[in-house]
Amino acid sequence: MAKPDTKRHSETLNGATNELVMQEVVSTSDNHAVNVVQEVDECQPPPPKRPLNGDSREDIDHNFKFSDRPTLEELHAMHTRFVRDRDWDQFHSPRNVLLALVGEVGELAELFQWRGECPVGLTDWSAKERTALEEELSDCLIYLLRLADRCRVDLPAAAVQKLAKNEAKYPIDKVFGSSKKYTEYQ
Repeated sequence: MAKPDTKRHSETLNGATNELVMQEVVSTSDNHAVNVVQEVDECQPPPPKRPLNGDSREDIDHNFKFSDRPTLEELHAMHTRFVRDRDWDQFHSPRNVLLALVGEVGELAELFQWRGECPVGLTDWSAKERTALEEELSDCLIYLLRLADRCRVDLPAAAVQKLAKNEAKYPIDKVFGSSKKYTEYQ
């Protein structure tokens, strides 16, 4: 394998929140390996000022955390290896992967069909229903990562950029507690 060529650049995504994203792109001279590493500065906007009402739902909503491992890049590598070992790259055009993703989203939607509103945490779901949910959400995530791979979109970087754009589009002082679309308050 050729010696890696390293390039480093940084850019400010949202001056209002002082978010800084640094990207390090490493590629071999034969363009086989590309790795993007991001570091986001810890300067985040302060949380909105509002009274806490002691509602346990609020605790559930704001204390949930995903596991640290595997990372998105590790999931991407695991699935890439899975596909390569089966010689399925030939079938994974962006269109085909998108259609597979849409099918999986449909299967996910079926789990919620005819249930009415569901509480946060799905506390009234059985273990069997939760297992089905985990599997369908996983299928959606895997296909979303695969679609990003096939379209050559750095999904974590794109998500950070989109969140910064949404911060500007939905300022807290105008939208707090409102479900209106941004075009309704501009």
